[in-house]
Amino acid sequence: MKTKKVTKAVFPVAGMGTRFLPATKSIPKEIMTLVDRPLIQYAIDEARAAGIKEFIFVTSRGKSALEDYFDHAPELESSLKRSGKTELLEILKDTNMDSGAIAYVRQNRPMGLGHAVWCARRLIGNEPFAVLLPDDVIAAEKPCLAQMVEAYEQTGGNMVAAMEVPPSKASAYGVLDIAEDMGSIVRAKGMVEKPKAEDAPSNLAVIGRYILSPKVLVNLNRMKQGAGGEIQLTDAIAEEIGEEGTGVYGYRFRGQRYDCGSKAGFLQATVAFGMARPDLCEEFSQYLHDTIAQQKAAQ
Repeated sequence: MKTKKVTKAVFPVAGMGTRFLPATKSIPKEIMTLVDRPLIQYAIDEARAAGIKEFIFVTSRGKSALEDYFDHAPELESSLKRSGKTELLEILKDTNMDSGAIAYVRQNRPMGLGHAVWCARRLIGNEPFAVLLPDDVIAAEKPCLAQMVEAYEQTGGNMVAAMEVPPSKASAYGVLDIAEDMGSIVRAKGMVEKPKAEDAPSNLAVIGRYILSPKVLVNLNRMKQGAGGEIQLTDAIAEEIGEEGTGVYGYRFRGQRYDCGSKAGFLQATVAFGMARPDLCEEFSQYLHDTIAQQKAAQ
């Protein structure tokens, strides 16, 4: 199947991050760091690895620090050069975006994920595009979106990253109703947003990685309200199920997803990424070992 190359990605970053107050009173949640890299950097690096060339951020008021993060910092770079800190200079290169590669559009009021993606419609045009939610950080040998791009070349249409969840967690996700299970790829015959445990059609939940047809934008343009009175991206994708030449597929990615939109998930990711760092793992693992031993002794 001949599919058009996916080169554009949308990053919905307009949320207020209220679950992380008071930290997010003055800084965007996406700038909060796992070890020494902000959440948004993990998403950008994943997109780059998948061949994305154009980066579209859907922002809101109070996100200027997010925009500044991707700009060049001449004074800092000059200081590092004078100090001979070449390793830090190399690290900074990953945070710089070429002129014209990144664009920002405003979502002036919170109306749901679907509405946030709709705000980027003029920059997307009539091309397939990816959506990455920075809250979902995925540790994988091959980045999740790169895996999806390879699978998308076989299927076309619309593709969502999916993982198995227990029934008790189904109400926090969009859940796939599976028509055909082909292993890593499943063909969907339905999608249900945040169902009750007893109503979930499967245990395969959609998480924050998508490759979408521009037809989804047409569906979003109808501004149909879904769960919670918001414009749900899941609903707009579900309208493409059964449509000739499109269809909806779930992809069971290889990797570990961390929900960094929750405090527990953020802490879990911090431990996992800290332990994965060669320069930190020995000291960090010893600290964790000692802390657990102290807690057991105190009980």
